[in-house]
Amino acid sequence: MRIKRLARITAWVIGGLVGLLFLLTAIALTTVDHTPYRALPVVTNTLARLEQAKATNHLVYGELRAGFGRAKLTPTLGVEREAWTAGRFRSVPLAGYGARKGKPATGVLQDVWVKAVAFAVSGQTSVIVAAEALIIPRDVADKAAHRLAEAKGLARELIYFNATHTHSSIGGWGQGYMAEQFAGPFVPGVPDWFAQQLAAAALAALDDLRPASLGHGSFAAPEFVRNRLVGDAGTKDPTFTLMLVKQADGDQAVLGSYAAHGTVFSGSNMQFNGDYPGYWAAALEKAGYKLGMFVGGSVASHGPRARKSGLEGAEQMGGALADLAQKSLPHILLTNQLVFGIIGVEVPLPELQVRLSDGIRLRPWLARALLPAPSTFVQGLRLQNNLWLSAPCDFSGELTLELKDQAKSRQVEIAVTSFNGDYVGYVIPSKYYHRDGYEPRLMSFYGPQLPDYLKDVLGGLVNVLAPSPEVHGELGPPNFGRTLDP
Repeated sequence: MRIKRLARITAWVIGGLVGLLFLLTAIALTTVDHTPYRALPVVTNTLARLEQAKATNHLVYGELRAGFGRAKLTPTLGVEREAWTAGRFRSVPLAGYGARKGKPATGVLQDVWVKAVAFAVSGQTSVIVAAEALIIPRDVADKAAHRLAEAKGLARELIYFNATHTHSSIGGWGQGYMAEQFAGPFVPGVPDWFAQQLAAAALAALDDLRPASLGHGSFAAPEFVRNRLVGDAGTKDPTFTLMLVKQADGDQAVLGSYAAHGTVFSGSNMQFNGDYPGYWAAALEKAGYKLGMFVGGSVASHGPRARKSGLEGAEQMGGALADLAQKSLPHILLTNQLVFGIIGVEVPLPELQVRLSDGIRLRPWLARALLPAPSTFVQGLRLQNNLWLSAPCDFSGELTLELKDQAKSRQVEIAVTSFNGDYVGYVIPSKYYHRDGYEPRLMSFYGPQLPDYLKDVLGGLVNVLAPSPEVHGELGPPNFGRTLDP
């Protein structure tokens, strides 16, 4: 009797546990939603807003003033008494590789910087702020934007943030599981230091505004980038985009954007450095340019192709790209009168689809504990016949190639940059969504709809900032002068 009773109790317990497991699974998990992205209300509403914005002129025309600024981002390590406003910390981890397990940086191989270029045309002012860092976290961007609003009255949509995406720069800026996996343990004071230096570089540039001229150029550098997701089965964006800004007194800034990841240094490196983008910028400044400023491009699935890893590889790749830039720069035509416009759009995100397998995901209420953002932000910046578009993610160079084809009919050249003051994961072509691996599985947070959605939003910004002649007539001074929110 006792054995039978014990068996019944055991069966009840096992049955109860199995039932509880099924209940928890039903509560916590569901299947991936493959609803066509155009059928999602967040998509149709956002694209409708952009379509309406086309009816408004967002451009001005006039003489350019430009200013340059910089601020050191490298913290001072190993101090007994911390002072975050001075960048003094006992220890700070490097951001970029989870394999580091949050270990603190051991030193500085190369200082990392925040650099900024400000533009003013016909009463409209904006600033590009690029940090030699992995990303610009949203709370850090918000803190920096608040400082700039207080100091200069600059609205958030007028600040074009970017990161070079070096995997050997400041970490410790994020709280929560996902942030600490890539940036190491949270260090109080680091977000404020990060934001302070972003704002300091921008303020220096805004205070330096003076008459200037500007031009764009580019060169092909396919030998330094590879499609690390699918190799030759996919495409890659090989274009290195250049912007040359020259102040009337002769000081010059070179902005460069390229799609290769800042991962020439591996996770075994524990010293601060800017990876190949930092060495590219340093080479240009050594050549006499006042500011060499790298702006991280469409880096998703795009790995660097350096001859060697580590310091030697980063110096060689950065130096070779700097040599190619210096050969191109003398051919760039400069103008001191140009078409200018910048807009920012808040973009509601689709439902979270954090997956455990190809077809199974966490329910959104649970996924929001890891990734709480309900919306994100994108921008478009037009300078003469060039459009720079900002994305809140690792944006795919393959998608950028599609946008470049679209822009040709508008007679503008575009560059898509990543890490604009928010981060929503990897955005790669939807055709890769079912593949296993880091980019398509672990880091594609918002389902198969987000790539086409975000690409269409960026395409909408192209249409707004490069209106067709039948909308605003031929380009020229009479057609510009108003700037309105979309």
